[in-house]
Amino acid sequence: MKLAFFIAWRYLRAKKSRQIINVISAISAVGIATGTMALVVVMSVYNGFDNLVKGMYNTFDPDIIVKSAAGKTINDPDVFQGLKNDPRIISFCPVIEETVFLQYRNQQAVATMKGVDSVFIATSPLRDHLTTGSFNVYFGEVEEAVIGRILANSMGINVAFVDPLWIYYPRKDAVFSPLNPMASLQRARLFPGGIFAVEQRYDSDHLLVPLATAQRLLDYGDKLSHIEIRVDGKKALKTLKKDLENLLGPSFRVLTRYQQNETLYRMMATEKVIIFILLGFILLIISCNVLSSLSMLILEKKEDIAVLAGMGARPGLIKKIFVMEGWLISILGWVSGMAAGLILCWVQFRFGLISLPGSFVVTDYPVEVQWTDMLLVSLTVLGIGFLAAYVPVRSVFSKAISLAYPGSSLGVSR
Repeated sequence: MKLAFFIAWRYLRAKKSRQIINVISAISAVGIATGTMALVVVMSVYNGFDNLVKGMYNTFDPDIIVKSAAGKTINDPDVFQGLKNDPRIISFCPVIEETVFLQYRNQQAVATMKGVDSVFIATSPLRDHLTTGSFNVYFGEVEEAVIGRILANSMGINVAFVDPLWIYYPRKDAVFSPLNPMASLQRARLFPGGIFAVEQRYDSDHLLVPLATAQRLLDYGDKLSHIEIRVDGKKALKTLKKDLENLLGPSFRVLTRYQQNETLYRMMATEKVIIFILLGFILLIISCNVLSSLSMLILEKKEDIAVLAGMGARPGLIKKIFVMEGWLISILGWVSGMAAGLILCWVQFRFGLISLPGSFVVTDYPVEVQWTDMLLVSLTVLGIGFLAAYVPVRSVFSKAISLAYPGSSLGVSR
């Protein structure tokens, strides 16, 4: 192998009698370097966006949600009392969630009301995304609401105003009267306490209110919509989910964050695979230049092949020389492309040279280099490079020998 590498390296560096071979080899190396760099940069930028979007959803969505499997509400919350002391659980939050009707001054809207307790207010990552006001649902004894930014803007809500926010919900078993429609509605009066901005899906129709307010408005009593749990680490998440399913049985559904947004996570994973396949196919087309240059080199070096054979070189060794040379072209392109791609990612991460157009949560393209992606890119580039070197050697080598020396047996593998 050392002899094959030594001769292949000399062939790669040596000036060919036909200048076109040098040109094609250089084009091949540059093309592979460009393709590798594109894979590194695109995959890293995609990882940056992927983590950014997941981070936004993770801010609002808990690690685990426990819901009733039979109905809309959990009728016996006492069954969860023992879980509050589990060391794996960071926060245990009872929640009431329902669609309600809002009115603020002359503006009206339909929104998703989320009733939360003091534990949620104290532990939720959403508090880090507050834009105005305070992340509280009580100001002393006064009930307040924390509202999504898009919803607040559409209704003209500002925490500095003293106008109340009215929330309406149909009374249970109430008969609707066209003459007095308000008689069939429950209502609650709150004041805007804060405005958050995390992601369009939540900002446009969500508001947080005190749990007691939601129970009173919906006439739920002690009933809950679901339980939100945040845990300490991925290992705790796996074990806790399994333990909860065994403890609660089929009467409850235990959903992880992935299961809460399964369509989103599957779509993002599929997009990443498709991007990688498309760029890999482009790289495969670029590598065809290696096939062309290596085929021409084998035909040019038929006399060298005969000399090596006369010195006792076996056909397997001679084939390794040319396979090694073709692969070296790919390796040089891979090294250059990986280095250029990683440098570009570092520069973008460190200095944010390329900005995102329009209005977005971040101003610069996010990047995150993951070693698993870099390993996959390396295996793909080197694998394609090896195939691009192996195919012409196998198909052209025997033909070149038989044309130059009709009686030679070099074309037969030993």
